Amino acid sequence: MDVGLRQFVIDAWSWLNYKPVMADAGRPGSRSFPELAASWLPPHELRRLAAYKVLAAYDNNQAGQLAATSGDETALERRELGDAANLVDTALGYLLGSEQKIAVEGAEHADAEAPKPGSTEAAAVQEQLRKWAEKELLTLRIQQAERAAVLLGDSVFVLAWNPEKQRPTLRTYDPGFFFPQWEDEDADFPTQVHLAWELPEDEDAGLKARVRRVTYELGPISEDVEGVVRQYPWEPGRSSKVTCYLTDAEWLLEDLKRGETLDRLPMDKAAFRVRSDGTELNRLDLMIDFVPVIHITNTIPDGGEHWGRSAIARVLQGLDELAATDSDSSAASATTGTPIIGLAGARLPVDRATGKPEQLKVEAGAVWQLGDSGRMDALDTSSQLAELRARVEHLLDRIASNSRVTAAGLGTLDASEVPSGYALKLALGPLDALVGAMRLAREHKYRLLFKMVQRLFQAGRAEGWMAGESLPVRLSWAPHAPTDRAAVLEEVVQAYGAGVLSLETAVAMLMDAGYPIKDASEEVARIRVKAEKEAEDRMREAAVARGDVNGEEEEGQEAREGGDQGQEAPAARSFGFAASRG
Repeated sequence: MDVGLRQFVIDAWSWLNYKPVMADAGRPGSRSFPELAASWLPPHELRRLAAYKVLAAYDNNQAGQLAATSGDETALERRELGDAANLVDTALGYLLGSEQKIAVEGAEHADAEAPKPGSTEAAAVQEQLRKWAEKELLTLRIQQAERAAVLLGDSVFVLAWNPEKQRPTLRTYDPGFFFPQWEDEDADFPTQVHLAWELPEDEDAGLKARVRRVTYELGPISEDVEGVVRQYPWEPGRSSKVTCYLTDAEWLLEDLKRGETLDRLPMDKAAFRVRSDGTELNRLDLMIDFVPVIHITNTIPDGGEHWGRSAIARVLQGLDELAATDSDSSAASATTGTPIIGLAGARLPVDRATGKPEQLKVEAGAVWQLGDSGRMDALDTSSQLAELRARVEHLLDRIASNSRVTAAGLGTLDASEVPSGYALKLALGPLDALVGAMRLAREHKYRLLFKMVQRLFQAGRAEGWMAGESLPVRLSWAPHAPTDRAAVLEEVVQAYGAGVLSLETAVAMLMDAGYPIKDASEEVARIRVKAEKEAEDRMREAAVARGDVNGEEEEGQEAREGGDQGQEAPAARSFGFAASRG
């Protein structure tokens, strides 16, 4: 059977061209994924959707079943032991680190420094966003979205203002439901976005099969009167002619004709959904000038592309080889544990019903009677089994290397093979570069998400949110690799004691190393208060030893005046971290 490519194609999913399900560039996966044959799906999106299906099959140990649908019957015997899912989860763990924090630029400053203009507002916004993140389960949402991004290459966040909760809500969507409409390929963001999926038939409820489409679209504020403008609270003094419209509707599949694809669905046959307050969701004006949909990519897209690449994209053939080798190894272990035996000169028992010799079984306690010239030969497959196991190790190393997660990152590196911590750091070098690139691909998208959250709070006139430009906010990631905390502590103590680091920088280094410091400013304040108290106690003891009570009071007054003038107490530099270290 010919399963090769019928057409040579190079695109964002070319790494899947070796798969039979992707052989037809025009209708990929039509036999394996019947749902992709739906008439409403745009033809140019089919390769992307088929790629998502293939990657999901690997994640669920169903790559063999997928290959069987393409005619490879032997693929059903393939052993899949979760290597693809393990690679995805490992990459996800390194990407996320131990925690993520919302950081507003200018919200934190050194206690000895005068607050910069706007720092008070920045600190208030940071606190409000962190409270919103806790209520909206941001950490959980990030886990959901990022696993899809690492596995499939893409993920989608959708924001919406909830008038009952008086806050923006955040939801994640399968990227297979995401269909952006690009009017200009050079534009940074699409002006129209569809979220669409099929709803199956429900005979009990009397519902037929339907397709649901949620559309966000930027357009003029008034379609009847030109020149209508609006001032948004995040851009005071500037008028805008644009707003975002929301449409949420359903169509019966039986009503759709050939050629009526997602962006051409007949509006006269649409059944519009109704909001809880009775408002029909037919071009509802959201009173914002942006599309509240954020597309997350796992990698930085190539020029002219908008889609990311899966963490396992370039090692899929290695995973296929690994599954095949595991299957061969399982078969070889069966013949090693229960070998094939050849008998010569043996008297075999005869089945009385058929008169034919019975087949002997290799089992404990079995006794076979051999003649004078009889012999028994056993087929030894242990050497082949050892070779297959060595090949499994080789393939695991190759997959770890080519995915850049590395053997050290996967935990398969033997600790005895690492001569030093520096050698381990070098071994983790590709993983560091991988995590850095993945986080860079997400940096701007999370900044955009928090900008939209601020604007939705302003549009909803939430308490405590005043008009004004949105503040720059970023998602701060924890270190992805373990840190030698003892070495960092020693470095901080020496550098701070020598006066080459400020107290704020030293505390920040300890936080990055994983020390349980919740707030840098509070920790700095506690260290200084403790150091000043210790300094006062020592001066008091020295004064008592000299019998000079008045001198003690004068020295204490001088120390307090020095602190009021913003000067660091000498004891803070000498003993602040020594006390913490103890």
